[in-house]
Amino acid sequence: MTNTADSDTAAEDSSPAGPLDGIRVIDMSTVVMGPYAAQILGDLGADVIRIESPRDSARLGTTHRNPGMTPLHLNVNRNKRSVELNLKDQEQRERALELIDDADLLITNMRASALDRLGMDYDTLARRNPALVYAHAQGFRPDSDRAELAAYDETVQAASGLIDLAQRAGDLGTPAVLPSIFADKVTALTIAYSTMAALLHQRRTGEGQRVEIPMADTMLSFTMVEHLQGHTFEPPLGPTGFPNSLNRGHRARPTKDGLVMIIPYTPQNFRDLFAAAGRPDLAEDPRVNGEFIDARRDGQDLAQLVESVTPELTSAEWIEVGTKHSIPVGPVLRLEEATTDPYVRDGGLLDVAEHPTEGGYRVVGIPMTFSRTPASVRRHAPRPGQDTAEVLGGTEDTTTPGE
Repeated sequence: MTNTADSDTAAEDSSPAGPLDGIRVIDMSTVVMGPYAAQILGDLGADVIRIESPRDSARLGTTHRNPGMTPLHLNVNRNKRSVELNLKDQEQRERALELIDDADLLITNMRASALDRLGMDYDTLARRNPALVYAHAQGFRPDSDRAELAAYDETVQAASGLIDLAQRAGDLGTPAVLPSIFADKVTALTIAYSTMAALLHQRRTGEGQRVEIPMADTMLSFTMVEHLQGHTFEPPLGPTGFPNSLNRGHRARPTKDGLVMIIPYTPQNFRDLFAAAGRPDLAEDPRVNGEFIDARRDGQDLAQLVESVTPELTSAEWIEVGTKHSIPVGPVLRLEEATTDPYVRDGGLLDVAEHPTEGGYRVVGIPMTFSRTPASVRRHAPRPGQDTAEVLGGTEDTTTPGE
């Protein structure tokens, strides 16, 4: 991770500007989806002003040192300035509109009907600021009969088939939600790349535009890349569901001293794995001697064979086998172990920084690197409304590390 803000650093940030330097973003979103997208843009150098309510649910919770400074807030709102405004108050709403007038991009996940009532719909704002890129993300398309449905990560997972896939893969009985805010974060990534495309058009032509990013559409598109399978064709040539992912043997394997995730894919992978386990006879199995593995027909049986031989070696020995023969293999880490793994530590992916009010905390790193315009953490996640006077007073963003 580049340039983690540190409260002990007093000198101005002299590192090269990020690739989005000069872009001003108004983050008028809540919880995770919109804020995470805006944080990514902030990491890339954009000046992000967050218009927020003190009751944003990302600030609610019992794990904190100071009210409102929760882990979720710290992990989706860095590199932003916080302005506290009540959009239902006409005077305060006008201050928000003035900020949007000078912005390149607005990100909001309020329902379209609420934005209409506030006079913050695209047509109204585009008349004030024709160059504005207006990114609107909500659960379902605003022109659909589901537009007014309350949508959360779990309901969008359900609507896009993800919960059904988890049930089919794990034989879980009652379908379970994937244990991550999956739909929110995938949609956040989609907001980030789609708005950067719109900003490129804006820079070329001076034109703004509306960008709609419905969560359900995003997740359906994401899920069906591989899981549409036989229904790709019309009429269908087979069932839905990617066989490799739905293989119930697609799980961690027991070893002599623990567990590893070892996933042979090619016929050669299987032959090398069986030979390493001291079972060259299995390497002669006709199912692993064709041009490819028929996962739908043979996947379950082959998975059982793999699981029957992995206890022959230790986890470390299987990792050596995987490295030697290019078989996908890796340790099974608990979350706590993953945070201290040497790969994570050496890459600075969870460095400890000093927040001016919250003390030491782990900063989730920026996963990409740029050789000329590095992304950076220039600002810690702000306290509620901490920058209201600065922003509404018209002060420019002259960020220094640890500010």
